[in-house]
Amino acid sequence: MTAPKVFVFAPVKGLEDCHDTLERYGCELSFGKPAWHVPQGDHENDVATHARTADALMGTSIRSTPVTRKVLEANPELRVVAKCTVGTDDVDVDAATELGILVCHAPTESNCYGVAEGTVAMILARLKKTAERDAAIRAGGWRGPELSGFYLGARTSDGYPGLTLGIIGLGRIGARVAQLFAPWGMRIIACDPYIPDSRFAEKGAEKVEFGYLLENSDIVSLHCTYTRENDGMMGAAQFAKMKPGAIFVNTSRGGNVDENALADALRSDVIAGASIDAFRDEPLPADSPLRDLGDKITLSPHMISDNAGSGLGPGYRWATNAVLQALNGEVPNNVFNPEVIDRWKERFGGRRAILVNEEIPRHPGYGPPDP
Repeated sequence: MTAPKVFVFAPVKGLEDCHDTLERYGCELSFGKPAWHVPQGDHENDVATHARTADALMGTSIRSTPVTRKVLEANPELRVVAKCTVGTDDVDVDAATELGILVCHAPTESNCYGVAEGTVAMILARLKKTAERDAAIRAGGWRGPELSGFYLGARTSDGYPGLTLGIIGLGRIGARVAQLFAPWGMRIIACDPYIPDSRFAEKGAEKVEFGYLLENSDIVSLHCTYTRENDGMMGAAQFAKMKPGAIFVNTSRGGNVDENALADALRSDVIAGASIDAFRDEPLPADSPLRDLGDKITLSPHMISDNAGSGLGPGYRWATNAVLQALNGEVPNNVFNPEVIDRWKERFGGRRAILVNEEIPRHPGYGPPDP
């Protein structure tokens, strides 16, 4: 019996202790190449070649060279693809499910709630014009009406109605954003066709339709997973429905947004501003239309959840454990495509590939509690 092989297609620097853990359990490791992260590259064949002998794939996001059907089909004995991030949009999950392969992800508390906190920071920075005020002073200026910010909540003393926050997607992250903004006194509305009506009231958000949200929100914040259905869900028609003074925030996935349409909407003053943390191609290409919009847009290198003491570490350790459990013939506790579990058990359940006669640790799972 040969040692199980783990292909770490996108390793995370500084977390080599996870690789040591895999090797301690007898796994042979191979690693992806930095060039695979260059936007618009074509490395599918190279990745598939590396995956040909792999019993497990593991890594962080690799959108420029995604885990395609060809990669997944490279070895019929592939058991698991374990991501250390929440998103799995760089993995062909449908193909994995069809092939009987587990796809695991890592919706850790530090990640999910880190995204929510970063979303709040982006919204406040844009509404309060912190960057613009700093730039004005550095340029020798001082106060001016163009530097006036926005008061968020309703006021009883003078009848000011306050702003309306529109949340698209009321999952853990969207609900946490609503929770964090609740004390500010804004009107919070949300749309999400996949959750029960009772959740809206529980999270302090008024349920509305998508079109109504776009037309009535001063801030539109996007918190959807990326699917074929959601691809480009924010395009020219949707931006045209928004208020001219509204801002758009995306801390979900870049594929949810038509970036050319967003650039056109900002350039033509269809909307007032945007803050973006995730992009269709990452790193953001040098010729992206989003780079040439001045202070109308705030760009963040898809690290909104990256904070001291958290980052990708908790998720990488969760992914490491998922690999060990799958190689031990066990179903991990972070499977993204649960519909494949029964078939997977028929193929691999109880089949140990781990050679070391040592119990596999049971990861407790530390996804965030529902806010």
